[in-house]
Amino acid sequence: MDGTLVLAFLAAFVFGYLCGSVPFGVLLTRLAGAPDVRTIGSGNIGATNVLRSGRRALAAATLLGDTLKGTFAVLVAGYFFGREPAMCAALGAFLGHLFPVWLRFKGGKGVATYIGLLLGLAWPAAIAFCAIWLAIAALTRYSSLAALIASAASPFFLWWRGEEAEAALFALLSILLWIMHRGNIERLMHGSESKIGSRTQAATRH
Repeated sequence: MDGTLVLAFLAAFVFGYLCGSVPFGVLLTRLAGAPDVRTIGSGNIGATNVLRSGRRALAAATLLGDTLKGTFAVLVAGYFFGREPAMCAALGAFLGHLFPVWLRFKGGKGVATYIGLLLGLAWPAAIAFCAIWLAIAALTRYSSLAALIASAASPFFLWWRGEEAEAALFALLSILLWIMHRGNIERLMHGSESKIGSRTQAATRH
């Protein structure tokens, strides 16, 4: 690998990380004069926790921002550096969301950004992810379980489509997503995970 290509991968990764590390949940709630999202519910910076503030519009904006920052990172990196560096940017964006330097490396759990990366790299897989999420969520009313199953299925869907490099990348991202949801997995196993629309959801760490 020549020096120019190494620099392209490095630049793409750093650019992706900076995009992914933008904490939309924190920024939007602060701009709106709402309580710091890190002080309510689970303390997580994602849209699910923003929703616990009672501000649905802010939660929707957070979801959109966390999704599109991943899409933006891979599309820009792909335009300037090519497909493989764009995948490196995807990894950087995901790590940036999970571990943003601006928040002492305490970020979100990655579901929205994962979808955004799928949109940028393999949009049919993003549609499949959302379809699986909706089906599992409708059947069980567990948002976390829906995300876990959809993320586990995504690498297989990509592999089935012949996108082997993307399948390998999203297999890694899925492992990271599952690690970030380890608390949810434990609660699911013990039957104590909150369900969508549950009155106790606001008090449960998600």
